[in-house]
Amino acid sequence: MATVILVRHGRTTANASGLLAGRTPGVLLDETGRAQAAATGARLAAVPLARLVTSPLERCLETAAAIRAQQPTAPFTDAHLEPALDLVDDDLTECGYGAWQNRKLADLAKEELWASVQTQPSAVTFPDGESMATMQSRAVAAVRRHDAEVEREFGPGAVWVAVSHGDIIKSILADALGMHLDLFQRLAVGPASTSIISYGKARPSVPIINSDAGDLAWLVPAQTSPDGASHSGDATVGGGAGRAS
Repeated sequence: MATVILVRHGRTTANASGLLAGRTPGVLLDETGRAQAAATGARLAAVPLARLVTSPLERCLETAAAIRAQQPTAPFTDAHLEPALDLVDDDLTECGYGAWQNRKLADLAKEELWASVQTQPSAVTFPDGESMATMQSRAVAAVRRHDAEVEREFGPGAVWVAVSHGDIIKSILADALGMHLDLFQRLAVGPASTSIISYGKARPSVPIINSDAGDLAWLVPAQTSPDGASHSGDATVGGGAGRAS
């Protein structure tokens, strides 16, 4: 099974000022966000990526560029394997918040719809915008499609990255965890954080959520795990030995 690392973009000027940027053009990483993206790129530098896919919005493009800049120049020994590190997928773009876009979060919290966004997002359609159920459906379909292509081309154990947005990543994680969309607000996904999913034949496994520190070299593809198991997707009975340090 392949492994996807979901990366949220770094902090933006809109994040810092409490605005819901949505799909507003021209929203860029601030100084903190650029440092966060570079740090995430450094964490991923030891992991040869088979694919790097990003939302088309500028803040994600900037974050993806910081990751790409620190990738090894010759990560794969097989000459026929050419990693794709410049892919943009519209299905990974931000939720269509419609009339909520570019408004202060403090003001939106006073709207009647806010309570539903918090407790029953599956029933929410933003005014002049997208439903949260549609958001999840297209994002999950995109990630699973890319994951299947990566595994087919590069084999089990291949690692790839999808750079996207907070609500998008939370909805993908909820699907992988078998959680109803109405529970996805229980998840946290910070700026430039990494969350990891491996889609196995039986079911997905989610070893990390919302991580912003630590070495990720243990993700380098290997033939076996510390338990001696292959990439079958089966859970290790009893919990296993964990990853090598």
